[in-house]
Amino acid sequence: MTAALELTGVSRRFGATQALDGVDLRVEPGSFLGLVGPNGAGKTTLVSIAVGLLRPDAGSVRVCGHDVREDPESVKAVVGVLPDGLGLPGRLTGRELLTYLGLLRGLPAAVVTRRTDELLAVLDLDRAGHTLIADYSAGMTKKIGLAAALLHDPRLLVLDEPLEAVDPVSAMAIRALLQDVVAAGGTVVCSSHVMALVEQVCDHVAVLVAGRVVAVGPTEVVRDGHPLEETFASLVGVPARRRLSWLGS
Repeated sequence: MTAALELTGVSRRFGATQALDGVDLRVEPGSFLGLVGPNGAGKTTLVSIAVGLLRPDAGSVRVCGHDVREDPESVKAVVGVLPDGLGLPGRLTGRELLTYLGLLRGLPAAVVTRRTDELLAVLDLDRAGHTLIADYSAGMTKKIGLAAALLHDPRLLVLDEPLEAVDPVSAMAIRALLQDVVAAGGTVVCSSHVMALVEQVCDHVAVLVAGRVVAVGPTEVVRDGHPLEETFASLVGVPARRRLSWLGS
């Protein structure tokens, strides 16, 4: 079976920093993979390379059988992306943004309207649909970015910190929505620091440390009977706790 996402020998360096070091990762269709790792582990670099936003120094990436470098148009047609530090046109409303992106992708106008209505409703953005994105909160911006990633019904959804700055009620709605995507046959790759999210909704997990995948597999297998947070800490290594000497002085 063709992998939804396959990275082979992917490396990337930024100056003296080796962000990724020979990463091999295969994500099967219909799976929900959580990508976890400490700050600076290379998660955002990996996600960016996986969808063609950044080129690797070495290695190859294929999305649903299409080479990201050689066939970018086919990749863009089947992947939805929520990148880190998402920049959106602030002088458009949420509804205008989704309408523009849907028509740009060649979707019929009636389909764009119907999907826009549904996405705004599911993500609790219907009242903000006529508000300029420049006036959105950080959480609302994250949600409209997710709506844009979902609009064309991608086969692979790649998300970088999808719950960052999102309130608890909206987070529940987003988790349910992502589970619906997988139940419908889609594939989700989600980079997150929220271990509860990964443990609750991801059926597979990959742990990235210093640019290398140190563990990957079904979530239950990787955590091996322990809370995922404990397994993660043992793989990453927890530094000795240091206290502030001046507290209470």
